[in-house]
Amino acid sequence: MEALAASSLRLDASLLDYALLAVYFVLVLGIGYMARRSVSTSLDFLLSGRSLPAWVTGLAFISANLGALELMGMTANGAQYGLATVHYYWIGAIPAMVFLGLVMMPFYYGSKVRSVPEFMRRRFGRPAHLVNALSFAVAQVLIAGINLFALSVIINVLLGWPIWLSIVIAAVVVLAYTTMGGLSAAIYNEVLQFFVIVAALAPITIIALHKIGGWEGLVAKVTASTGGANNLSTWPASDLTGIANGTLSVIGLVFGLGFVLSFGYWTTNFAEVQRAMSAKSMSAARRTPIIGAYPKALIPAIIIIPGIIGAVLVPDIAAIKAGDHSSGAEYNQVLLYLMRDLLPNGVLGVAIAGLLASFMAGVAANVSSFNTVFTYDLWQDYVRKDRPDEYYLRVGRLATVAACVIAIGTAFIAANLGGSNIMDYIQALFSFFNAPLFATFILGMFWKRMTPTAGWVGLVAGTLAAITVWLLAEPKLGIQVLDLPGQGASFIGAGAAFVVDILVSVAVSLVTKPKPDSELTGLVYSLTPKETRTHSKTGDDAGWYRSPALLGGGVLVLTILLNIFVG
Repeated sequence: MEALAASSLRLDASLLDYALLAVYFVLVLGIGYMARRSVSTSLDFLLSGRSLPAWVTGLAFISANLGALELMGMTANGAQYGLATVHYYWIGAIPAMVFLGLVMMPFYYGSKVRSVPEFMRRRFGRPAHLVNALSFAVAQVLIAGINLFALSVIINVLLGWPIWLSIVIAAVVVLAYTTMGGLSAAIYNEVLQFFVIVAALAPITIIALHKIGGWEGLVAKVTASTGGANNLSTWPASDLTGIANGTLSVIGLVFGLGFVLSFGYWTTNFAEVQRAMSAKSMSAARRTPIIGAYPKALIPAIIIIPGIIGAVLVPDIAAIKAGDHSSGAEYNQVLLYLMRDLLPNGVLGVAIAGLLASFMAGVAANVSSFNTVFTYDLWQDYVRKDRPDEYYLRVGRLATVAACVIAIGTAFIAANLGGSNIMDYIQALFSFFNAPLFATFILGMFWKRMTPTAGWVGLVAGTLAAITVWLLAEPKLGIQVLDLPGQGASFIGAGAAFVVDILVSVAVSLVTKPKPDSELTGLVYSLTPKETRTHSKTGDDAGWYRSPALLGGGVLVLTILLNIFVG
């Protein structure tokens, strides 16, 4: 952290750039103030009253994911590992987003649960519910800290303020609009932030490609650089996975990332699912992640490509790839170097606003999902039951404040553990929390014999398996016995979590008592009527072009074509 504070990397922002930033912040806070008028119940504050149209929730769905994970993490991945980073999108996102919309949203939305942990309570009972709610709450404040730390780095670079002060100021801004308007404020700001982020990143890609001599110039320079042609190859991605054997690397990507980590994140992460739950109808809820999948498929052009260019265009980043760390630069900073070196004033202001928008969207998504789970799944279920709705609205606002305060602390954890590539840290968290939860969900949804006891025992066992792999592979802890550089430990850990969870759940289910079928309607696929799993075709949901199946098929075809032409 001291290295970042002492860095000479400063953006030469002009008065015009600061004016654009001021306009952006006024808009953000104004949206929060206006959204406050529509908040009269806890459901309004925590789930937007389930009243939002699909295009709004769809853009918010993808914008909520455009935090530090995307901008700093994926550009850093592009610089460090090259074009193989596209796997996080075309294998590690799109199929799972379509699966969420077509298969899982009918269960979430149709059961009228207010959160993913609440679905766990209905399917498996209170022990599994408590384990999931607590683990999710911990995960969200840790991930909020990553986004908050990334946001503080931008403020530090822009203004030269100390990291600790930048973290506090960033938290206060997010706290202001989420406390005022709740989830609606977060979602409408995420829609605004989506367009600001695209407007910020597209000029960087265009100018960088022009400076390097177009695509042909990029290929020539990358081929001649450290890592060579491997940086322009998507398979077998051994550098990314840390697995030297090409076949095992592909298996790690397809199973660890493409199935376990991807499906675990997109289908069970309430920070994302919450946006779909706020939609106004079953059809809108199903379309939400699928609408978000279309921009998700194309985002690599403005996130990964700049990272690859930065690795050959920015001398300090090129030095890191060659093994020289004397400059103190990090892969996480590649986007900032490109902004500093390429963007003129005015455009620089838009880019800075885009970065701030990205990180605030990430923090707001984590905070808004945390306050819902804390209020409904922890406080209401285990601390104070049967209180007036106004009481839970107040608890939700206080939980928002608490989440931001805790995130300030976890931001310093991210600063010390994130390393040169913040994606290494965040993928480890996903392997701990999302991978075992997906295993429990998918088995419980399609196997009615799975018991309540198996729900929480399998979840705990899977989480411990992933943590064990990480501990054995993490060199900073001094007990390393697994040589898995890059993000290989996360892929292997996620796979271990999934397999252990499934095996333990099956074993425990065979010796414990399942729920009767009458209690599983709407929670298990085979016991849920088909009409419950489909959508209405009336009013705003009418029209063949609004069919979730058609939209899902379209984005899968697009993704296959992208894999063929790029891979």
